[in-house]
Amino acid sequence: QVQLVESGGGLVQPGGSLRLSCAASGRSFVIYAWAWYRQVPGMERELVASMALGSSPTTYADSVKGRFTISRNKANNMAYLQMNSLEPEDTAVYYCKVKSHIGVAWGQGTQVTVSS
Repeated sequence: QVQLVESGGGLVQPGGSLRLSCAASGRSFVIYAWAWYRQVPGMERELVASMALGSSPTTYADSVKGRFTISRNKANNMAYLQMNSLEPEDTAVYYCKVKSHIGVAWGQGTQVTVSS
């Protein structure tokens, strides 16, 4: 089983930036794709950005295009979400998700609050 731990959330003012990190650990796993989701109370969890290995392009929700960037470090099994020009509407719990040869795994989430 793959375990995921997110970090990097916090309180930031509108227009500010945050970088979320997701660390994957476990025994002998191969990750095929990474993704970041977010969820606000009472709403469904929504896809923010995804990255599949190989030639598949990264994808972004329309609401974050041009502001957020997903990336990964294959050597240490980590993924990142660089979030710039943050808006109050970006306030949510952000979750990391991976697809591996074992299955799908989710992290516990990290809170991002954008407020002045």
